[in-house]
Amino acid sequence: MDMKTILVVEDEREIARMVQTYLMREGYRVEVAFAGEDGWAMFNSLQPDLVVLDLMLPGMHGLEIARRIRQEARTPIIMLTARAEEADRVAGLEMGADDYVTKPFSLRELAARVRAVLRRTEGTTTPEVIRVGDLTVDLASREVRLRGAALDLTPTEFDLLAFFARHPGRVFTRRELLEALQERTYATLPRTVDSHVKNLRHKIELDPEDPTHILTVHGVGYKFRPEAEGA
Repeated sequence: MDMKTILVVEDEREIARMVQTYLMREGYRVEVAFAGEDGWAMFNSLQPDLVVLDLMLPGMHGLEIARRIRQEARTPIIMLTARAEEADRVAGLEMGADDYVTKPFSLRELAARVRAVLRRTEGTTTPEVIRVGDLTVDLASREVRLRGAALDLTPTEFDLLAFFARHPGRVFTRRELLEALQERTYATLPRTVDSHVKNLRHKIELDPEDPTHILTVHGVGYKFRPEAEGA
């Protein structure tokens, strides 16, 4: 098996070097950039198999690097974020980042995330059309079909469903989902998400009272199950 190349873009040099040393011990080739512009240049020259990307960087912001990467490639991205950067974290996931780790983090956890993301994404691309059982979500045309029949979703309902479908299995809080929908006014309450989910379930679930796609995680929020029960 070829050695995987990982690019770490992190301005805190001590953290970057610790990550580099640990991942090299795990059997990866690891290169490091300490600023945004350098990270973008190294991405283009290295064409790495995965990018570990801090969001708060000098010069070019991490979100801008993620946006540029997604314009050109499906290279997996794991974001490094501070606890207070919830909005940026959600924006990064919506932009196509594959996972995130919140600072402070353990090197062992980061290595586990790297292995998991590489296994999940190796040899695959993010599809423009996502099929889950009898549900089809066309991200490019913004069309959703259930058993072949087109569904009439509002723009917000589609955006919510598309966000879920891009990140199957991940649990999101109501606040994170509001950020993903860009409903960020002070008048918008986290429980607004419940109304969107309720309306969406009535359109995509065979039994809205016993959903198989959008699941409630009590005390936290919601997640999208990639396969219906019994599939």
